Amino acid sequence: QVQLVESGGGLVQAGGSLRLSCAASGRTFSKYTMAWFRQAPGKEREFVAAVNWNSGGTYYGDSMNSRFTISRDNAKATMYLQMDSLKPEDTAVYYCAADRSGVVHGIPQNYDYWGQGTQVTVSS
Repeated sequence: QVQLVESGGGLVQAGGSLRLSCAASGRTFSKYTMAWFRQAPGKEREFVAAVNWNSGGTYYGDSMNSRFTISRDNAKATMYLQMDSLKPEDTAVYYCAADRSGVVHGIPQNYDYWGQGTQVTVSS
């Protein structure tokens, strides 16, 4: 069992920055893949980025750019998403997820564990 809890969301001005955290508890294996997804109103869940917990290797979604950076702290069992130069279109609920396979990918059906999400709202 793995529990994931997101935090760090909130209301920010366009052009601002925000750092999201995902704390993992329970049995966390070094082979796991950890990822961020987001879902805006009326839209499908969108892959943001993933990181291999052991190697730190990363993979970003096609719609992502250098404004977003994924990272993890093994000692703290916490994953982060640094978001810079935020735009109103970044407004969404952001979810963290874990995949036992350890393979970095953006397929939501292949992720085994999910957090409850944290709201990010970017104002104009």
